[in-house]
Amino acid sequence: MNLPSVEVEPDREHLLSCYQEVRQVTESLCAPLATEDYVVQSMPDASPAKWHLAHTSWFFETFVLKPALGGDALVSPDYAYLFNSYYNAVGERIARGERGLISRPTVAEVYRYRRIVDDRVRSLLGEAGADALRRTGPAVVLGLNHEQQHQELILTDIKHAFGRNPVRPAYRERGELKGSPPDPVRWRRFPAGLRSIGHDGRGFAFDNESPRHPVYLGPFRLADRLVTNGEYLAFLDDGGYDRPEFWLSDGWNARTLNRWSAPLYWDKDRTVFTMAGTRALNENEPVCHVSYYEADAFARWSNARLPTEAEWEVAAEGSAIRGNLLEAERFHPAPGEEPDGEPAFSQLFGDVWEWTSSPYAAYPGFRPAAGALGEYNGKFMCNQFILRGGSCATPRAHLRSTYRNFFPPEARWQFTGIRLARHPDPPP
Repeated sequence: MNLPSVEVEPDREHLLSCYQEVRQVTESLCAPLATEDYVVQSMPDASPAKWHLAHTSWFFETFVLKPALGGDALVSPDYAYLFNSYYNAVGERIARGERGLISRPTVAEVYRYRRIVDDRVRSLLGEAGADALRRTGPAVVLGLNHEQQHQELILTDIKHAFGRNPVRPAYRERGELKGSPPDPVRWRRFPAGLRSIGHDGRGFAFDNESPRHPVYLGPFRLADRLVTNGEYLAFLDDGGYDRPEFWLSDGWNARTLNRWSAPLYWDKDRTVFTMAGTRALNENEPVCHVSYYEADAFARWSNARLPTEAEWEVAAEGSAIRGNLLEAERFHPAPGEEPDGEPAFSQLFGDVWEWTSSPYAAYPGFRPAAGALGEYNGKFMCNQFILRGGSCATPRAHLRSTYRNFFPPEARWQFTGIRLARHPDPPP
């Protein structure tokens, strides 16, 4: 599915089709859940599936229906408080860590809420004239991309909840891909020079991807594939979690405070919890569920470093968006296939979000959108790091080589992994 461009007059039928498809995908991801699963909040950073279903509907109600229909668009005044995420300009909201307390409205009532919002959005789009469609279309497209973000969060938050459950239930049974041990890493060389990064303005992008701007890069090398479980095991076996010389000070503090000794979901018997239940650790798969601190420590141990986001984007420019993404329905990283000769890369998109060494900051000339939607990205540009490439839970149509994901450096519950970089001449 390709979402329509917001830069041109939206195509009504295509917009309606995209709306229907995105909303159905969200509900299909919840199909394996029992009613009790919808309300669990396993930590403040994760939200119940029921809240995700309601919040994405609240977004369309607030930013599409209300501007067009006024107060008559609201299904319930309570929902504006319960399902607002962080939009201060819109009104008060429940604390993020208390979303699991929302036992009412029920799951059935939240689905009813979705039906009402869907009917009103479809009616609005179906009856809008050309001028109204031009005004409404961009907010609808933003809402669809917003919902795709929450599709990934539904999966990662359910995985965390199931992983905390003592019986560790499976979300959905899936066969395992063993794969073959990968070849040694090959390093693609990039010369120094002036390059451009950022979105070029064609088609949809979030505001934090703009404006496109020049960057000067020194010479660098980038690994042709992701770091595997087997390679990360070598770091563990060499005492990597007990050797402070590899860790940033804040990382060492986080490792000590949280008692990290391995990636999230790894067990001492070298089994790992997946969306299909607990399995033996597959050394050929990309390592996953590591924090920025762990990724950085592994890179130092490897006599390497994490790439900057500019290096990653320059390397990915022109690459097709393909790989183990949400549409594959594996919801787990897969062993990589060898690149087809030089200078190709393996698994640039999908499998795991790749940590970069770049803090999340505004591009030169960045201006947030006017109004409440300006809170979407800009106000989070502090104390977070950029990730690139998407994961096994990211919809294909949601990605671009300019896409900037961001999380705090201690975050581990997302599908996050490692691709290494080096300067031209690595230390001996």
